[in-house]
Amino acid sequence: MAIYSAGDGSEDEDGWMAEINTTPLVDVMLVLLIIFLLTIPVVSATVNVNLPIESAQKRDTSGEYIVISVDRVGNLYFNEAFAPDLQALSGYISQVATRSPQPELHIRADANAPYAYIGQIIDTAQGYGFAKVGLITEPVPQDQARTKP
Repeated sequence: MAIYSAGDGSEDEDGWMAEINTTPLVDVMLVLLIIFLLTIPVVSATVNVNLPIESAQKRDTSGEYIVISVDRVGNLYFNEAFAPDLQALSGYISQVATRSPQPELHIRADANAPYAYIGQIIDTAQGYGFAKVGLITEPVPQDQARTKP
């Protein structure tokens, strides 16, 4: 806000006049408008992907399947048989991979199991041409179930 004195000495003026200088206000508003116009497309730009829709339906597991289990310390089991290492497990997987029709491979791993073992099992199964590899999980308890918005 600027205050100035009328210095010409005319009698019509009261002496002091108060007037709002709007030029800085307009400048600031234009700068803010430009900033918002430039940043909104950058913030809202995302990669367009088609996300899967969550489904809680149980799958039909009546066909043949093989279960590979991993406990919390990394011990491997082919169905119920203990496999001392990944090479022994790989031997079991190679015998099953040649069956026709090829069974599904289900991996049951402890929540605290080292992920490296699970990744190696998936890699081995893919190497032998398994088309269906799944991970077995526990359902979420009803009291902790996530509500959909």
